[in-house]
Amino acid sequence: MNYSDDLLKSVLTRTKCVAVVGVSMNPVRPSYYVARYLGLKGYRVIPVNPGHAGKMLFGETVVASLSEIDAPVDMVDIFRRSEAVPPIVDEALGAFPNLKTIWMQIGVEHADAAAKAEDRGVTVIQNRCPKIEYQRLFGELRMGGFATGVISSKL
Repeated sequence: MNYSDDLLKSVLTRTKCVAVVGVSMNPVRPSYYVARYLGLKGYRVIPVNPGHAGKMLFGETVVASLSEIDAPVDMVDIFRRSEAVPPIVDEALGAFPNLKTIWMQIGVEHADAAAKAEDRGVTVIQNRCPKIEYQRLFGELRMGGFATGVISSKL
């Protein structure tokens, strides 16, 4: 999938609240550190994982499903296998009438579910990571993935 930088930047700029489906409680898992990063960047991150429902993560209570969230969600970030995407998209479309974006993580794609969401006017990003795109588009990373900070060997 090819997405313009303008599209990705507009999605990341307009988003305020992200529901992260499949978030892990394990700090070394990508779903954990991506969700934590988004929280540190000022997004409200609502963790969704039925195996950890009721626990606290990033100052929010983990919920078992999207339909349990009573806050307005702008973006649903999916950390699940591609075959698990259709029911998640269906639940998201039903739970959040003003949903703006469905974002599928690196390695996650589902053409039919994406088309269904796009038919409802929802922007769909597949096979990308919002953390990487944020870092790249807002000057924290160069295209090669390296930090832009200057490293010096001088003491």
